[in-house]
Amino acid sequence: MFGLITKLTAVPGRRDALALSLLDPEVKRPGCCSYVVALDPAEEHAVWVTEAWVSQDAHTAALTPDARERLRPALDLIAVFGETTYTRPIGGIGL
Repeated sequence: MFGLITKLTAVPGRRDALALSLLDPEVKRPGCCSYVVALDPAEEHAVWVTEAWVSQDAHTAALTPDARERLRPALDLIAVFGETTYTRPIGGIGL
């Protein structure tokens, strides 16, 4: 498995809109086992996205131009792409 955890900082006042845009059901994520969007309780503009994929190749393959275009509304609400931590999930509830 392949995982990543990314912190995103929303444009001020747009965090909730960003979180909802990231959860757009029209964005297909084949090979994604888990995709969790969470609001940071300590930082008013921060959103965390935690993903688990069957493989790094599946993650890369899901980054199609069509998927990126569907994510455009969310991308426009991001002020800062924070650091991404890559992980190797080994199991858990929902995986």
